[in-house]
Amino acid sequence: MAETRVFCVGRNYADHAREMGASGREDPFFFMKPASALLRGPTLAYPRDTADLHHEVELVVALGRGGADLETEEALELVSGYGVGIDLTKRDRQAELKEKGHPWERAKAFDHSAPISAIGPVLGHPSEGFIRLSVNGTVRQNGDLSQMIWKPSEIIAALSRIWTLQPGDLIFTGTPAGVGPLQRGDAVLAEIERVGRLELRVA
Repeated sequence: MAETRVFCVGRNYADHAREMGASGREDPFFFMKPASALLRGPTLAYPRDTADLHHEVELVVALGRGGADLETEEALELVSGYGVGIDLTKRDRQAELKEKGHPWERAKAFDHSAPISAIGPVLGHPSEGFIRLSVNGTVRQNGDLSQMIWKPSEIIAALSRIWTLQPGDLIFTGTPAGVGPLQRGDAVLAEIERVGRLELRVA
């Protein structure tokens, strides 16, 4: 099944929201990445147009069915599997865009900005368990899925009230605190308990 769209949820862990200057349980906000953002190989070429590339480890939800105007209670029926993803951000470009009030595509939607593991089948919907990312053996992000402000079922339902969801859609569900820069030569390991792992080297 070919992916059609990549949806991303911003500031969905309270500790990360605080480190980015937000507070409280705000309504979820979304942005999108193109299919060309996906990267399944083990090597990431350090992207052009930035000197401050940041990592954000995320649970990825894959949809096997479509739907619109869903209730939270039926949203998980669309899910076909889960994986581990990294939302890469050109933080310097993002800061410039925020200051000017411009869209984020330059900072978020560039080629290979969404490395992703294999998608595993649904063996129960994960609601807790560690989510962490290490760089060169040092843990940078270490949270728990239970810390999500908006749960996957709520995210899917909210998206379905804006877009008609389609089979193959992927949803990046937000990141815990500890986001930080990547350098050429870094070895990255992203892991989510009972979901999977993603290893990546920055070239």
